[in-house]
Parts: sequence; C-alpha cells; structure tokens
Amino acid sequence: MTKKALITGITGQDGSYLAELLLEKGYAVTGMVRRSSTENFERIQHLRDRIELLQGDLLDQWSLIHVLEKAEPAEIYNLAAMSFVPTSWSQPTLTGEFTGIGVTRLLDSVRLVCPKARFYQASSSEMFGKVQEVPQTEKTPFYPRSPYAVAKVYGHYITVNYRESYNLFAVSGLLFNHESPRRGLEFVTRKITDAAARIKLGLATELPLGNLDSCRDWGFAGDYVRAMWQMLQLEKPEDFVIATGEAHSVREFCDVAFTHVGLNYADYVTQDPRFMRPAEVDHLIGDASKALRVLGWKPVVDFKSLVHMMVEADLARHQATRR
Repeated sequence: MTKKALITGITGQDGSYLAELLLEKGYAVTGMVRRSSTENFERIQHLRDRIELLQGDLLDQWSLIHVLEKAEPAEIYNLAAMSFVPTSWSQPTLTGEFTGIGVTRLLDSVRLVCPKARFYQASSSEMFGKVQEVPQTEKTPFYPRSPYAVAKVYGHYITVNYRESYNLFAVSGLLFNHESPRRGLEFVTRKITDAAARIKLGLATELPLGNLDSCRDWGFAGDYVRAMWQMLQLEKPEDFVIATGEAHSVREFCDVAFTHVGLNYADYVTQDPRFMRPAEVDHLIGDASKALRVLGWKPVVDFKSLVHMMVEADLARHQATRR
C-alpha cells in the first residue's frame, strides 16, 4: 500500500527537496498551499503532475482539519512558517500566529483527525540565539533573539507538549542554516551568490550587506530533508540537531563565492547599517553527533561545494535570461 505524506510549506526550498525525496521513495505526496494573489510554484513546477495540492492555512484550523481528512497522511511535515528573520521584526504578531500558534492549530487538528500519523516540526538553530554553549546540542538552553526565533521556540515546545500529553508521534528537527540554489533571494547566502554571478556578468557593480562577521553553520538543504524523513522512521519519537559542525562567517561565504568567479569580494561588498539586525545572533554551530549515532545521518555536501553549486546555478539563470 502506498504511503501518504503531507507537506506544509511545499512551495519553499525545503518543501521542494522533501517532495522529491518522498516521491523517489514511492510516497503519494500532498502539499498544503495558501490561497494568495501571488502564488509561486516555481520550486515545485517540475513536480506538479506528480503531487496533489490542497488549500489550507495555518491561521485557520477548519482548513487544516479539511486538508488532513482529504490527504489521510501517515506522515506530516510542518515546514510552513514566516521564515525570513528580518520580516519578523516588522511583523512580529503575524510571525507569532504562523510560526508559533499555527503549530498548535495543526497539532490539534492531527490529534482530532489522524492521531496515528507521524508529525515532523521544523525547529530552528535561531532558537539558540545568544548561545549558552558552543557547539549547540539537543540539551543546550534556548535564548531566542528575534520574534521569529521566539515563535519557533513556542512551536518546538508545543510539539513536545502534544507528544507527551496525547502520545502523538511528534518530533522536532533543530535544523541549522541550510541553503541551496532554491533559497529565496532575500536570504544573505543567495544574495551573495546571485550578486557574484551578476557582477561577473556585468549586471551589477556592488553588494551591500549587514554584519560580515556573523557566523553560521551552513549545510545543503537536500541533505537536511533526508534527516527529516529519517526521524519519522524511528521506533520512538526523538528530537535531533541537524548541522555540519562547521561555522563560517558571511565574509568567508563572500570570499568563496566571488573567488569562484575570479573576483575579489572586497572590491564589491560594502557594509550597510540597514541590514544590521536589532539583536545579533552569536556563534551558531551545531553538534549533530546524536543524529549520526541514532539516524546514521551526516551531511554529504561540504561548505565550498554548496557555495559553488549556488553560484553556478545563479550564473546559469542569468545567462539564460540574456539569450
């Protein structure tokens, strides 16, 4: 019998990679999408004839109940969120509704409609914020430093609460930053690779950024969705840090990207106060040893390969539009 999976946030970076993975494994995949005036299915366009899309909204519990009843999933991956940290400062209440309370609505709908389904919650390394120890593990205390991170902490703990209170198979993946050519252009990594490509092709002359010394643990999204799936195959639900265990600065990311196209980043990158966060996150670096031990998971794509992959994709995209 074909296993059924539901992915919220299927039109995002992670959703598209996860849908590909599940289809490869023979799943019937349903994606939940919001009704909006500017629907963007670009990342899943190549999968449209192989997946079902249902309209639902994390702000509307009845729509979630309807989606679950129609999809009848054995596995649910909640990837939907207001995921861009800077926006959470300008829309803090809405971020809390989607990224925090929305998880409760979905979990409660699962409890009512399909309590035997396995549930994955996308937690975030941003929850560690002002880090209490380096590297961060599953036991490191949270110290969120943005409305997005605060909402993610709520989503994380409500998942734990429903697991312990209602005996749901519900897990959280504490995923550190993960990137790809499908990353949104508003994220710093993609800003860098896109700018390197445009400057190389003579389409731009500079790249303004915020804090160049900010460090992150960056991995490849395609590797990280594999961990999500592995978590839901366990005998008992557990939470996991998913990370590479290496931290790199924004400056280093710039250096690798620009060097790849034969340029010196220092000639083009400027620091702009507009892109500085009100509260900066310190040294995010994850310890994924539990994931290696229990899941047998480890990243395949290393930092340089990831940056090169993203730059090459942006070069190809801009070259294609010039023809």
